[in-house]
Amino acid sequence: MIVLIAAAAQNNALGKDNQLLWHLPDDFKRFKELTSGHYIIMGRKTFESFPKPLPNRTHVIITRQKGYNPEGCIVVHDMESALEVCPKDQAVYVIGGGEIYNLALPYADRIDLTRVHASFEADAFFPEFDPTQWKLVSSVPHEADERHAQSFTFETWDRM
Repeated sequence: MIVLIAAAAQNNALGKDNQLLWHLPDDFKRFKELTSGHYIIMGRKTFESFPKPLPNRTHVIITRQKGYNPEGCIVVHDMESALEVCPKDQAVYVIGGGEIYNLALPYADRIDLTRVHASFEADAFFPEFDPTQWKLVSSVPHEADERHAQSFTFETWDRM
């Protein structure tokens, strides 16, 4: 199963200048719970936005750069190669950025989307997806609180 996992604003904003636009601890917790123990596919810029590789996950990095080879990671040059190196019998998570989500959307079986209830100025966006091709199977709202400046909803969409 190929799963796109993202947090996106109402206007599909993901980030700006390779940084997230919000701080949502419960979203980080969900991301860790879902992706731990799995292969995660990302673009080079997303990988480089981490202080270090994420623990207990196999990193598959898509880049056009020749000779790019961070220790302990699998480096490929296109989405098809990224999917080929991943196990076929378990969930594989695509974690961004915007260009990688666009490339992965046609292959995706599920979208685990944290919909942030605000709009932001951004330079990276989650792709529009046709709601007639997807079924919302779970929607869990989370109000803003002392740890979360924005309200948000955990949504799970399965391809029909």
